Amino acid sequence: MSKKRAAIYLRVSTKGQTTENQLRELKQVAERADWEIVEIYEDKAISGAKEREQRPAFDKLHKDAVGRHFEIVMVWSVDRLGRSLKGLILFLEELRELNLDLYLHQQKIDTTTTAGRAMFGMLGVFADFERSMIQERVNAGLARAKAEGKTLGRPKMSDSVREDVLRSHKEGLSIRKVAERHKVSVGVVHKVVKEKV
Repeated sequence: MSKKRAAIYLRVSTKGQTTENQLRELKQVAERADWEIVEIYEDKAISGAKEREQRPAFDKLHKDAVGRHFEIVMVWSVDRLGRSLKGLILFLEELRELNLDLYLHQQKIDTTTTAGRAMFGMLGVFADFERSMIQERVNAGLARAKAEGKTLGRPKMSDSVREDVLRSHKEGLSIRKVAERHKVSVGVVHKVVKEKV
C-alpha cells in the first residue's frame, strides 16, 4: 500500500521569526504516521490577515490541492492558515470538497481519524451557519431598502443613451468600443443590440 502524500504549510509573520520548529515537528509527525512529504509551502514575513493571493505559497497550496498533488495538508496551527474566519472556513470547505485530509498539530485535529472527521464535519456545520447568517443579513438589508423606497439594482439606461448605443453599433463600432464610449458594460450593449434585432 502506497504512503499518503502530504503537503506541509508553514508561515511566520515577521522576518525575525523562523519556521524551523514548525517544520521539524511536522516532519516527525509525518514519519510516525508513515506519510510521504511531497511538498513544503512556506510564506515568510507574511501576515495571516492577508488574502490568499497576497500569500504566494498559500495560493500555490490551493492550486496544487485542486490538482491533487497531495492527500493531506499538514499545518502547525490553525492560525498559520489565516486570521480571517471566513477565509479559514472557505479553505476547510475546499479541502473537504476535494476529499483531502487536514492535520493541525496544535489543535490535535487529524481528519484521517474518526474524531478528526467528526470535527471537520462540525466545521462544515459552522460554514453553513455563517452562509445562512450572511444571506439573512443581505435579505434584511434589501427588505429595509425597499421599505425606504430605494431603487434596487443597476440604474435604468435612459432612452437617449440607448439610442446612442444603437447608433454607435450601427456605425460599425465593436461591442467593446461601444461599451467604452458610453461607459457601460459589454453585457449591457449586447442586451440593447439584441432587443432591437
